[in-house]
Amino acid sequence: MGKILRPTELIMLGNPEVGTQLMQCGHSVAIDLPQKSLVWEDENGRVWLTYNAPGYLVKRHNIGNCIEIIKEISGAPGKFAEAATGG
Repeated sequence: MGKILRPTELIMLGNPEVGTQLMQCGHSVAIDLPQKSLVWEDENGRVWLTYNAPGYLVKRHNIGNCIEIIKEISGAPGKFAEAATGG
């Protein structure tokens, strides 16, 4: 095999109550739940934290009817990123 992967961590962030409400708006959103953040190191040794913004779910799954729920959770990934990176 001999394949090397730089340090990579997948962190899942979820709330079953909110996830259920989102799935009631559109079942296909379940494929993207729970929300995830990816922490990874690039070839220069820099560490990155990436995630899909909750608004992406609205577009991807056509769940504009759940915009209030999306607004409620829209700050969560960013807050997690700030806490995890100290910034």
